[in-house]
Amino acid sequence: MHMADALLSPAVGGIMWAVSAGTIALGSAQLRREHDDRQAPLMGVLGAFLFAAQMINFSIPGTGSSGHLGGGLLLAVLLGPSASFLTIASVLVVQALFFADGGLLALGCNIFNLGVIPSFLVYPFLYRALSKGEMSKGDRHLAEPVPGGAPGKLRENAAVMISALVAMQLGSLAVVLETGLSGISSLPLERFLLLMQPIHLAIGAVEGAVTVAILSFVRKARPELLRRAPDNAGRSRFAVLLAFLVIALVTGGFLSQLASKNPDGLEWSFAKAGGKVAAPGAGEGVHGLLAHLQEKSAWFPDYAVKRAAPRPLPSGAGDLPDAASAVPGVVGTILTLALVCVAGALLKRGKERVETPDA
Repeated sequence: MHMADALLSPAVGGIMWAVSAGTIALGSAQLRREHDDRQAPLMGVLGAFLFAAQMINFSIPGTGSSGHLGGGLLLAVLLGPSASFLTIASVLVVQALFFADGGLLALGCNIFNLGVIPSFLVYPFLYRALSKGEMSKGDRHLAEPVPGGAPGKLRENAAVMISALVAMQLGSLAVVLETGLSGISSLPLERFLLLMQPIHLAIGAVEGAVTVAILSFVRKARPELLRRAPDNAGRSRFAVLLAFLVIALVTGGFLSQLASKNPDGLEWSFAKAGGKVAAPGAGEGVHGLLAHLQEKSAWFPDYAVKRAAPRPLPSGAGDLPDAASAVPGVVGTILTLALVCVAGALLKRGKERVETPDA
């Protein structure tokens, strides 16, 4: 669902940049008020995991399209809305800057569609309402209801599934509205809308199933990882975080090479509606400037190693070795981990300055 700059006018893109930047400021302020230093490493590892997971596109049978995990609801349940949003925003920044996945002008839209909607709209107003009161007796010390918990397992899983579907539907609807308000494409918006919503319903169903599976695994393996649970098993917690990081590196470096090559739901809908998938920033002005900047910053455009020069390759050397193909995923996973951890450290430092103004 990563939008390209070609769909957006500078006005709409700029407004969504302002909205997302303001939400980042509010989310950061909220985290500074929270006194939980365990969040930073968990945010970093889950951000790295989400980056790697989003590299795996799965085919949507019978359509010729594909989708990938959004991850917003999953992170909101595990981290809470503010930490979830800032983690997703960091993932999207890495994807846009270093992998040219989503345009720079569209970054504000992508942060809103994939971060704000699941973290600040769906999670607090839908998921929590649907799962309220279904914690098991042993889980009542937790601040948040835990999916997969007996005896409300069925209701919890239903809450996850419904919330994942709604988050994906609202996100895809936002893409259509932002495209329509921009008015720079010749897309028939009604047809675009009628293609976007059903295909993202299928993607949302997979997202919900994967989210249920991961949350159930986490709850069984280490329930203290769930938000605000008492942490009385630090060594075990470290082991689980390390396991998540290893899974992320293996997924990003190797399993991602098995991803579907079909266009994702947005690209598929755009093409089916009669549009042409143009290179972001193919135009002039703001689009051209941002495309030039992204070309300079993108080390791995389309998650592939950038070639130094477009020279013809010797016969039989068209494909990079497997080891080289793994580099983008591994580097992206580490970059995301580093960016989220740096953000967490800055927030902690800001909190300490507020608490000790003379320091």
